[in-house]
Amino acid sequence: MTTKGTKMESGLETKFCRLGEELVVSDGTVIAGYASLFGACDQGGDVVQRGAYADSLGRLRAEGRQVKMLWQHDPARPIGIWDEVHEDARGLHVKGRILESVEQGREAAALIAAGAIDGLSIGYRTRRAARNDKGQRLLTELELWEVSLVTFPMLPSARVGQKGEAPEAETAWRELAAAFDAARLELTRD
Repeated sequence: MTTKGTKMESGLETKFCRLGEELVVSDGTVIAGYASLFGACDQGGDVVQRGAYADSLGRLRAEGRQVKMLWQHDPARPIGIWDEVHEDARGLHVKGRILESVEQGREAAALIAAGAIDGLSIGYRTRRAARNDKGQRLLTELELWEVSLVTFPMLPSARVGQKGEAPEAETAWRELAAAFDAARLELTRD
């Protein structure tokens, strides 16, 4: 069961982020952008705080491990390698390569190029959080597991821009995404 971006059966939570011209795709396989923005409230009422990933990223480096690049949060479908994952003043920045030698990687690259996929989402466990006076959950320490390419993002205030994309197509995708976001929000209210 998935509720408000949280996968209850595994304890692994997910947070979606669709970003404006922050997501850059070059050569069809190199992807870079923000997987999470600090201070932005998502549709689940969560706000990631600056520094929330620092300890997790430090542990991964110390253990010689990397954050995984998955397709739609499916651990059986890795599609590439995140070469760089770091926090900056704005959020969690990632840069990596989609592997076209993997069937799902080829499909992902084609869907991104067409504008059908435009979201990044993190898979994580909450280590520390508190509620503010607005009822929002302030996430202060997260254990980052993976960053996925996804269809439906949880942070609607940002969008992906694609080089060479026709303005009419971009508007149509935004309208469709907004309709799906509204429908998902309505379903989670029950």
